Amino acid sequence: MSTVTETDQYFQQLFSERIGGANYGKGSEIYKFEKIKRAKRKALADFPDRLLVDFGIGENDSMAAEVVRSKMAEEVNKPENRGYADNGIAAFKAAAARFMQRRFGVELNPSSEVNHCIGSKTALAMLPACFINPGDITMMTVPGYPVAGTHTKYYGGTVCRLPLLPENDFFPDFDSISDETWDRTKLLVLNYPNSPTGKTATVEFYQRVIELAKHYQFVVAQDAAHIVLSFDAQPLSFLSVPGARDVGVEVHSMSKGFDMIGWRIGWVCGNSKIVSAFSDVKDNCDSGQFAAIQQAAALALDHDEIPDAVNAKYRRRLEKLVAALGQCGFTCTMPGGTYFLYTKAPVRCGSGKVFGNAEEASQCLISEQSIVTVPWDEAGPFLRFSVTYEAADESAEDALMQETVRRLTQMQLEF
Repeated sequence: MSTVTETDQYFQQLFSERIGGANYGKGSEIYKFEKIKRAKRKALADFPDRLLVDFGIGENDSMAAEVVRSKMAEEVNKPENRGYADNGIAAFKAAAARFMQRRFGVELNPSSEVNHCIGSKTALAMLPACFINPGDITMMTVPGYPVAGTHTKYYGGTVCRLPLLPENDFFPDFDSISDETWDRTKLLVLNYPNSPTGKTATVEFYQRVIELAKHYQFVVAQDAAHIVLSFDAQPLSFLSVPGARDVGVEVHSMSKGFDMIGWRIGWVCGNSKIVSAFSDVKDNCDSGQFAAIQQAAALALDHDEIPDAVNAKYRRRLEKLVAALGQCGFTCTMPGGTYFLYTKAPVRCGSGKVFGNAEEASQCLISEQSIVTVPWDEAGPFLRFSVTYEAADESAEDALMQETVRRLTQMQLEF
């Protein structure tokens, strides 16, 4: 129902329904991450001398490698890089193809099966435009990154949420989906290694996905943003499984594995027709990432020691965090991948507070001990700890873990 008032500006009633219509900007609901930011600010104000232990950031704490930054400094002054890059430069596409072949055994035609994106977020926002009409369904795992679902709804589609539960080993339960839902499904968005659960995919899982895609005739978009942060096995590309290129694409990012969060560069690769459709949509949304960034990213892709070092760093930090939380009553194991640790939230603490969900537990950790986590309640009450905190060296990491154990022990958490 519209709530336009006499004091509203005339365009209040012109906002599209997809962002709230005439009620846009009038809601009282606060986004989860905004609640965390507000609680952090309050904790800093109330306890200015108490270190904020921030496990909630979720973005790399290091700058890109020096060799990459030097390449950027060189390329930014070249006149040939000043113009529109449109659907990408050949050097970046070729480097992405080399990376896919070298790291995952996937051979790609860089001119027809690869295109760059201004970060994987933009790719996941654009892919629904290639397929979704009103009434169509996008299937997505939850908890997870919501962007493809948001844009599916923008186009009049519906999102079918597939819960990732411990009892299913954090894989979706495809057997629970009705034929009617399958028949309306145009797009299945996966994310492995999975954020936030840390689960990595298997060949058998991808084989099942490919069989379902061919049977029910839908497209697969596999979000591989964390793929080089795989710990329990060699990184597995969806496209390395026979038949995958017949049904979908894989979206890659240089943010997580290359310390290039703010550079906004990644790529979409796989089925040439789908890559072409993505490129057509992209051509009507942006004019390409700055060519100097693409040149620097191309160099980074040819330096395997960069993602290997990032992998080793976050593996080490996760191992320390698992040990520390285990001392405080959390039941957790080393994740298969990502730099996140996803673990059951406590239900109460020694002060007598009972937590009805993970958000309440997370808010208590911030307010009582200045420990920041991200709550997920979409598939049960879980907390996500990110090991992207700032620490100068391993000694600083160890000191932070000791402080974390000290504070959490004081809380006398129960599970």
